[in-house]
This record gives sequence, C-alpha cells and structure tokens, in this order.
Amino acid sequence: MATIKKSLHSSAIPARRFPMVPTIEWRDGTVRLLDQSRLPGAVEFLDCRDYREVADAIRELKVRGAPAIGVTAALGIALGAQSVNETEYPSFSRTVRTICDQLAATRPTAVNLFWAIERMKQKLDSLQSQPIPWIKQALIVEAQAILDEDIGLCRAMGRHGAELIKDGQTVLTHCNAGALATAGYGTALGVIRAAFDQGKKINVIADETRPVLQGARLTAWELMQDKIPVTLITDNMAGALMRQGKIHLCVVGADRIAANGDVANKIGTYSVAVLAKAHGIPFYVAAPYSTIDLKTQSGADIPIEQRNPLEVTSIHGSHPVAPDGVTVYNPAFDVTPAELITGIITERGVFKPQDLARQFSS
Repeated sequence: MATIKKSLHSSAIPARRFPMVPTIEWRDGTVRLLDQSRLPGAVEFLDCRDYREVADAIRELKVRGAPAIGVTAALGIALGAQSVNETEYPSFSRTVRTICDQLAATRPTAVNLFWAIERMKQKLDSLQSQPIPWIKQALIVEAQAILDEDIGLCRAMGRHGAELIKDGQTVLTHCNAGALATAGYGTALGVIRAAFDQGKKINVIADETRPVLQGARLTAWELMQDKIPVTLITDNMAGALMRQGKIHLCVVGADRIAANGDVANKIGTYSVAVLAKAHGIPFYVAAPYSTIDLKTQSGADIPIEQRNPLEVTSIHGSHPVAPDGVTVYNPAFDVTPAELITGIITERGVFKPQDLARQFSS
C-alpha cells in the first residue's frame, strides 16, 4: 500500500512557493505523488513502492491532468521494472510490457498516458543488448527525462500564450490545467502564470467543474498560492458573466486533440466554448505535443471515460445530493469542435486548430 506522507495544511504554504512543490517525482526508489484528492484541505504525499499503487493513484484521481498522468505512468513503468527478477531480456521485456498494459488500462481518454507508455516501450526495445541492471536504470532515466521535458514544454507554452492576455483582462478557465495537472507550471494556468509574472494585472475566473470540483478544489487553491487574483463561480454562471462583459477570453487545457483540431477536455468545456462563441470571446486551448493525437482523425473517434455515478450523486462520496437509485450519466470528458476554438497554444507557438496536423506531423 502506498505510504501517505503528511505535510502542512494548504493555508500554511507561503505565496510563490507552490510551484516548487513537486506534483510528481522519483524519490529514493519510489514514485512520490501529491495526493490531489486531499486538496484543498491538506497537502499530503503518496510514496508508491509498487507500480500497482501508481495505477490505483491514476485511476482514483489522486493524480490527474493529462500531462501528469503521462509522466506518472512513465515513472510507474520504471518503478515496476525494478522489481522484475527475470535475468534474460525476452522474459524481462514481456513482464515490463505487462506492467505497461496494466497502466494503460487505468484511464482511456488522456492520450498523454499512451504516448508516455509507448515512449517507455521504445526505450525498452532499444536496450535489448544491454544487461538487465543497466536497462532498469535506463528506464528510470527515461522517465525522469519525460518529467523534465514536461516542465520545459509548459514554460514554453506559457511564454507563447501570455502574449494573448492583455493587461487588465479577466480570463475564464475550466477544470484544472495548472502545475497540479502537469509535472509543474501548468498548461492553461501556465499561460496565466506567465502573464502574471510579466507584471500584467489580470484576474481569473475559475468555474467549479462539477462533478469532481477540480476548479473549486484545485485551480482556485493553486492560484491563491501564487497570489493571482481568482474568483470562483458555479459552472452555470459563465454565460451571465460573459453577457455582462466580465470575461475577456477563455483558456483551458486538453486531454486529447484530434488531427482535425477537435479537443477532448473535462466535461463542461464544450459548453464554455459555445458560450464564448455566442458572445464573441476568444477561446484558447493550451496543450503540449504529447496531447496531440494525429492517429485520431476527429473528436468523434476519441473514447470518453465513464465514471462512477457516486461522483454525481454525492460530494466527495460522503455527502448525498440526489435520491437513492436515480439513473446517472457521468462522462468525464466532452469534445469541443475545432470551429469553436480560436487557437491552440503549444510549445511551438499558437496555431489555428486546422493547422495543427501540419505543424506536428514531422
């Protein structure tokens, strides 16, 4: 069982320190994860000593956000490989690939998960002439490289996206696409954080993001740690604020982007995009190349994860808000068509959705 390490309550973390708190890291032969299911009430860490614990953490949303899931899976593979006792490459490789399959089965929508697993498999394939102890260490190095690259990509996205935000504007974001959803810094919140660090006086509106409340629990908390002005609203308030001229642009993250520019993101993203279009408000998506899935032609081909009805009928599984036995539909994601998206912010720059395939096909 993963070890729980407790630290300070969130209110005790000083401003500007939060980005230095690792969401994910390899530490002393374990995968250490910031347990996002405990936020904002307490900051706790899970020390996973077995790849199955890593898989459970992904499945149970203790770690979430497409880039973070990919990084965590890579570290989980490296962790699992350390305990494989096979001494010959063919049997060692088969066992590690079984670990890969188990991690791939945790969540179906975020393509970063499968991208990271495939990259780890390719590294494994490239090492078949090496001694097994050497391969085990090389897999740790590769997983760490994936983590480090993610932070660099987020900072590059932040620089490109910050140019889209003007001094004095208010930005709406949906779900959590910040440092918590990545290895650090964030995608959509990385854009916001970069604009703030440039000295722009900006405000953020975070909608609560039912049913798991990532906006209320995570985004609001993360922005408050950085002293970035944030106002929390319920999901059904966005249209009214847009009509009143209180929102100037929207920036969200993504879990998978199809070749035609359609974007799968947390449920409710599509509604925000429709409202933004109706009110003439720019709607941007921020995501790294690992979220772009050129093998998926359109959003219609993206698998949508269905989650536990209890997420809808209760708050955090313990406070019922619906009658027993009610029928529940609980997709974790929806698809926003490319025609509703003003631009997609990547580490290479900002592109129209229809131009994304050409930019990232090489």
